Formats: sequence, C-alpha cells, structure tokens
Amino acid sequence: MMASTEGTVEDAGASVSTQGDDAPKPAKASLKRKTAKPKNQKAKKKKTSVNRAAWPRYTVHEGEDMLLVISSSTSRDDGSVWAHKKKKGRKKKVTSKGKGGKKTTAKKEKRKSIIRTSAVETKEEATPPVFVAEKPKDHRWGQSLPEEVLVNIFKMVVTQDGAVPFLCRVARVCRLWNAAAATPVLWRKVSVGHCWIAPGKSQLPKTQSRIKDTLDWLAQDRFSQLRDFSLHHWTKNVDHAVDVVSQFCPHLRALTLSYCTGLTGAAFQSLGLHSRSLQSLNLQYTEFQVEGLLTYLESHGAQIRQIWFTHGLKYDRLLAAISRGCCPDLELLEVNKKLDSKDGELPVCVQALQMACPKLKTFRMLNVRPLHKSMRNGAELSPGFPLLEELCIATTSYSYMTDKYLGDILFGSPRLRVLDLRGCSRVTSAGLTALPCLELECLFWGQYFSRHLGTSQKEGLHAVMQKWSHTLRQLDVANQLFSEEDLEVAMCHLARANDADTLRSLNLSGTRITPAALRPVIRQMTALDYLNLSSCRYLPRGLKRIYRGQEDIRQLLDKLE
Repeated sequence: MMASTEGTVEDAGASVSTQGDDAPKPAKASLKRKTAKPKNQKAKKKKTSVNRAAWPRYTVHEGEDMLLVISSSTSRDDGSVWAHKKKKGRKKKVTSKGKGGKKTTAKKEKRKSIIRTSAVETKEEATPPVFVAEKPKDHRWGQSLPEEVLVNIFKMVVTQDGAVPFLCRVARVCRLWNAAAATPVLWRKVSVGHCWIAPGKSQLPKTQSRIKDTLDWLAQDRFSQLRDFSLHHWTKNVDHAVDVVSQFCPHLRALTLSYCTGLTGAAFQSLGLHSRSLQSLNLQYTEFQVEGLLTYLESHGAQIRQIWFTHGLKYDRLLAAISRGCCPDLELLEVNKKLDSKDGELPVCVQALQMACPKLKTFRMLNVRPLHKSMRNGAELSPGFPLLEELCIATTSYSYMTDKYLGDILFGSPRLRVLDLRGCSRVTSAGLTALPCLELECLFWGQYFSRHLGTSQKEGLHAVMQKWSHTLRQLDVANQLFSEEDLEVAMCHLARANDADTLRSLNLSGTRITPAALRPVIRQMTALDYLNLSSCRYLPRGLKRIYRGQEDIRQLLDKLE
C-alpha cells in the first residue's frame, strides 16, 4: 500500500513540474498523455468518406421486342471527364536542419518532381495523342507498306488524275515513295500542260532552260515504257519536247499536241527516225508545218492508224495526201473546225478516200461542210468502207449533205453502228431507209438551228423506226417537224421491239409528240434512263422537261395515265 501511494505522488509531482514554475494552479493540470509534436505543425483534419453509387457502364434502350444493352464509353469510375477533380492546396515547405545546419530539402524536391512527371505520363497514357513523335526505331504506315501495294495505290490515282504532277509530288515524301513513284508502269501515259508558267505569260530564258532540263530528266529516268504522251497549250519548246520523247521512248504509240504552236519539220523528222511504233497522231488546234507532216506521212504513213487535225486553209493538202494512199492502214480519221473560223468548206473525194483507206472504221467531219468531188476514172470500182462503224457529219451551220451524197459514202458499209447527222437538214427518211446498214445502234438526227429548220411538215419517221427499232440504243430527232400521226406510229414500232431493254436514250425535244404516242414507249422500254421532252407543245404543262433516271420516267408514266 505504501509503495503504490508513493508512486502516485511521484507521478503527480512529475505532472506538476511539466506545467512550469509560473503556473498558478498546478492542481488543474491536464492528466491526459500528450505526444511530442512540432509547435508549428497544424493539426490534420479527418477525411470523411462519402459512399457514392457506382456509375453504370451501360445504357438500356427498349425496342419493340427486345432490350438493347449498350456499353457507355463515358463512365465515372474509369477516369473519364466526368470524374470529380480533387482540389490541390498549397503546402508549406518543411525544412529540417542536418548535421551541418544545412537545409535538407533537395531529396523532397526531387521526389516531388518524380511524382509530378509520373502523373503527367499517366495522363498522356490515358488520352493517347493524335500524333506521336517519330523515334529512331519507329516507322510510319507509309514506310512499312510493301512497294507493290504502294504501286497499286499510285496506279489508281494515276488512272484518275494522271501521272503529272501527282508522281512528281509523292516522290518527294520519302525514299520508299520515291522508289514506288519511279516504277515505269506508272509512266505509260503522261499528259503535260501548264506546269511551269501560267497561260499567256512570257517565259524567261532561265525558265526555258529549267523546262528543257526537266524534260530531259523525265525522258531518261521515267519514260522508258511510255506509250501515250500529250502536250497541251505549249507555245515554246514543242520541238524539243517531241525530239526528247521520240529519242528516249522507243515504245511510243500515241502523240497528242493540242493548242500548241511552233511545231516544225524537225520534230516530224525526229519522229521518223526514232518512233517506229507510233500509230496515233493527234494535232487538233495545233499550228504545225504542213510540209514536214506531209514528208513524214509519205515516208512513215504506213504505220499510222489514227489521225486527228483541224481544218484550215493551209491543211487542205493533208486530206488530199491521205486520199492518195499515204496511210493505207488508217482506221480513224477526224477533221474538225474551230467554231470562230469562217471557212468551213472542205473538198472531199469520197471515192478516192475509200480506195486509199479500205480499213477505215471511224470517219468524223465535225462542223465541216464537205464538198463532193467526183473521181474521173475508177469510180465504179470503189469498194466503199466495208469496215466503217461510225460516221459523224455533224455541223452547226448549213450542210451540203444530201441523200445521194450519204448513199455514196455508206453504200458499202453494212457494219455501221453510229450515225451522226445533226444539222443535216437535207437528209430525208427515204435516204436513211435506203442505207445498207441493218444494225444501227445510235442515230443522231436532231436539228438545233432554227434558221435552217424550215416549216414544211415531214413524214417517214415510222419507216426509219421500223427498220432499226430492234437495235437502237440512242435516238435523237429533236426539232424534226414530223406529224403527230407519224410520231405515234413510230413510237409504236419502238414499243413493239423484240428486246425491251434496248433503248436507253430518247430525245424528242421540240417535236409534236403527244401523250398517247408517248405512253407505249415508256411502258415497254424499261431500261430507258434519259428522256428529253422540253419544248414539246402537244404535252400538258409541267411535263415539258428533261427526265433522268428510270424512277423519274416511271413517275412521268403515272402522270400521263
């Protein structure tokens, strides 16, 4: 008992002594045990935890006969943007002195920087960036593609947009793309226009030198398998371009020079020396030296299969040279005229042309008025054009084409498929029915110029439709003044064709077509997708327009019925 009492007194004395000597009332001292704490440190508040309901990771949509459970990409508990952000408070730096009395805060600062860096990296991993910086061992998708796949992709673009300037631009991306763009297969067809200078601007000597150097490099490094080369709107360096291409392109087959000037005989001489495979020559709207072309055709005309040129006073001798037999294997001949040119008459000896070019398949004279010239000797021996498939004599002005002239051209052409007589107002239905071709697919006979239409009523369209109704795919009789009865019978012949899916395009603009004549054609021709009924006075209001598509034409049938 005494021992316990002494211990109690000693503890009480110790507690009294801790209050200090100045304490007035030592009896009221706190008997609770205290822990040693720094004087400047603040007491921490207890965190209160709040139990929140878990945010669903899905949404439920009720349908007609089922419930759709769709996962949600913006849930709260996956660290998304909906999560509440914790407020960051400023903390005071606590410094402690070491042995030497120096402040030891370097380790804590370093630890804070490491924590801050790891937090940034975690945030970047949570939201991946759109573009990642390239590393030494990293590769782009374009650099990891096989070269064959890249070449096929380039081939599709080249087919749609051309080789120049697309291949020149992609070759500067990387080494792989440069190697793929240099594939000779992609450079088989090249068309070059205004690449260095705007139209109408003058070229400085430095620019001309760059153009020549570029052409030389392309011809030597890219054009090894070039087949088709086109040059447009060039006023200078045309001879140099033709010379370089002919020298370094042994497989050249087609050459097109459109709206170019300055083509001399030296270019044609270079073609004769180097281009042994050239078969197509297109010189539309291009100024060239006629003597140089005539010399080339006399020496190498046997290899030419296709030729285009624009009619002019200087070029009449070109058609005469072709009629003399300098191009015996010619298959396509097209002669056109500029719309602003006053001279459109071209003397043509059809019999001589038939004897000189028996293999001709396409004969076009666009906006040219051919003058018939008879042959003195051997006219009765002319075989005609036995292989002719297309004849186009369309014009925007007065035409000299008659039934007799048309018969002289086509009397030996049973394979004709396309006949374009737009603007030929003198040709009649009797002249068309007398032609020997029995499987005509396209007939363009519209009259588009009111000053040459006349006012007399025409007859005989029903005979033309009776002859070709089973083969016609496109028919154009715009502004032809046939009677209502004749048009109705002609449409009945079209509707009674054996194949209902033959006719695709029908142009009756400006004619006297009636609803009764139009119904059977629309009802039977299920493949018809173009119908022109503009300016048809015998049709009700609201129906005189162009119809495109089968659905639009079917709606017209409902209105007519």
